[in-house]
Amino acid sequence: MTAPAKLVCKNVWKLYGAGADSFLDANPTPDMKTIRAAGLIPAVRKADIDIREGEIFVIMGLSGSGKSTLVRCMSRLIEPSAGEILFHGTDLLKASDKEMIEIRRHKMGMVFQHFALLPHLTVLQNVAFPLTIQGQKRKLAEARAMEVIELVGLKGREGYYPRELSGGQQQRVGIARSLADEPELWFLDEPFSALDPLIRREMQDEFLRLQGMLAKTIVFITHDFDEAIRLADRIAIMKDGAIIQVATPEELVLNPANDYVEEFTRHVPRDKVMSVGKIMQVGGKGAGQGIPASAKIVEVAEQVIEADEPLLVVDEGKPVGSINAAAVIRVLLGKSAR
Repeated sequence: MTAPAKLVCKNVWKLYGAGADSFLDANPTPDMKTIRAAGLIPAVRKADIDIREGEIFVIMGLSGSGKSTLVRCMSRLIEPSAGEILFHGTDLLKASDKEMIEIRRHKMGMVFQHFALLPHLTVLQNVAFPLTIQGQKRKLAEARAMEVIELVGLKGREGYYPRELSGGQQQRVGIARSLADEPELWFLDEPFSALDPLIRREMQDEFLRLQGMLAKTIVFITHDFDEAIRLADRIAIMKDGAIIQVATPEELVLNPANDYVEEFTRHVPRDKVMSVGKIMQVGGKGAGQGIPASAKIVEVAEQVIEADEPLLVVDEGKPVGSINAAAVIRVLLGKSAR
């Protein structure tokens, strides 16, 4: 069953330049040539997406594709030129400035590439800062801050200053601060891209651990496809301000919408995105306790290849088919699954 949508973008545009709004009034669906002829810069074009309750929705594209602008439009840190942004069915573009401040304070959390920690405050004070500026009493704010500091694995460092922490630890402080007021919707704009590869991998693990506990609705921006397929429930690919395709990582790789998406995903190892269910023999008999149909090939390849016979595949505990070594090897060799 598909989860309900928490945030919906309908026909969202962001054009930069004089007269952008009036231009869109006169030209509701302009193409790139028309936009540029008017001397305008297209940052977001006709964005239509729905972000579901509890999912990790990744937006990705090359530099300048519009992904960061779109996310800032979602929270109205940037004002869209046209469209609707529905949060629980209410159009945020009709909310007053005061209402938006309250929504951002209490319902939206944000983490950016640059940690933006206050250098003169300790970890505890940095994490408690959003709560104290809302007027919470210091003891209550710090008690909540300690909860999220422990949640992100920094217990014992609450008295440290940012300069005394590693890059990964500083980013954990940023994550803890964004979680302090328990947001419903969590925006993360390339939060790990400034980190070394090993630390980045550790932060991805930490992020998945937190999501397993908290089940937040997350919009995550990255330009790294390996990061996207590791984290995402669904991915939106952007180019020149437009959303080219929205799909699961597996669907993007196996059924790209056009040549651009196909090229974008060309070098992604199929075993990392393909599920057992895609290559199993439906209804086939297999041995063992059962491999989940949703498991990725990379997770079970060794087990299947070393088995003397096909292994049982299950979905929600019920037998649905079998998988054999030949099918797995074909995927590992980059050949067709069938």
